[in-house]
Amino acid sequence: MNRKVLIIEDNDDIREGTAEVLTLAGYEAIAAKNGKAGVEMALQHGPDIILCDIMMPELDGYGVLYLLNKNPKTASIPFIFITAKTERADMRKGMEMGADDYLTKPFDDIELFKAIESRFKKKTAAAGFGASANNLDEVLSELRQKGKNKQIARKQIIYVEGDEPGYLYYVVKGQVKTYKRFKDGRELSSSLYNDGEFFGYESLFTAETYADNAATLIDSEIIQIPKGDFMQYLLSHQAISKKFIDLLSGNVRDKGWQMLQLAYSSVRKRVAEALLQVAVKFGAGESDSCTIKISRDDLAALVGTASETVSRMLADFKEEKLIDKSGNAINILSIEKLRNVKQ
Repeated sequence: MNRKVLIIEDNDDIREGTAEVLTLAGYEAIAAKNGKAGVEMALQHGPDIILCDIMMPELDGYGVLYLLNKNPKTASIPFIFITAKTERADMRKGMEMGADDYLTKPFDDIELFKAIESRFKKKTAAAGFGASANNLDEVLSELRQKGKNKQIARKQIIYVEGDEPGYLYYVVKGQVKTYKRFKDGRELSSSLYNDGEFFGYESLFTAETYADNAATLIDSEIIQIPKGDFMQYLLSHQAISKKFIDLLSGNVRDKGWQMLQLAYSSVRKRVAEALLQVAVKFGAGESDSCTIKISRDDLAALVGTASETVSRMLADFKEEKLIDKSGNAINILSIEKLRNVKQ
């Protein structure tokens, strides 16, 4: 079967020319003329690799990469940015978001083929690492059965910074946050977890005390898997090892992106990004609107600012018809417009 390449590019000549060259080289080329259509085609066709322009209407390349990375069906697809020379300064942002490579326009056929084949070789090598392992879902199910189920009420502490790690945690149902608490009482959330996700594994790998705190956001059911059982499965199952290496890599990328946001983005942009993060993690469905439930203090911890500042930004967004509020619920009226909020 020919390998499938998705080209997302708003320039007709580049899109059609690239598709023609790839078809002649034996690839199956499919194309989208904007970012929104590209995301839809990626979900529908499951390409082997994606080539994506940065500056596009509807949804830019960064938005495309963000959405695909958050969807388990598309997160592992190799992603190559196509960029004009004048945009090369922006490539650092793309690579830190998880892009695998980039091509600078104009590029020739050899550059195109080398970039694609390089990505395929790395993907094949990664797949080979776990090829002889047992079925991952079955092994993960066995691992979870080693643990003990606990019902934990909302706003309850699971572990505290400085504790010795004794368990790997799995969210059966609920919502969990990890966060740092500073001496002046401020909090900065590092990650959010919901149904079907593991957490607390970083300290198990490093054999150090917890570097942050973990607490439930709502009533949750958590499985506590003893450290010894987890380490045994890591050593005996390659598929488990690869799974958690991927999770660690994703955490490093997400925390790097969070630090960049704190350093370079305005509070307005950071509040918008925090709402998007919660919508992607806890929102239901794939429509342009959704309802999320998060307290003002928890949202402030994600943004890294005071809760009063978050309240002012939410009031501004409400006036701009980006959101609406109903009690503790925030109704995001347009995810796309919120994503395009300027600095």
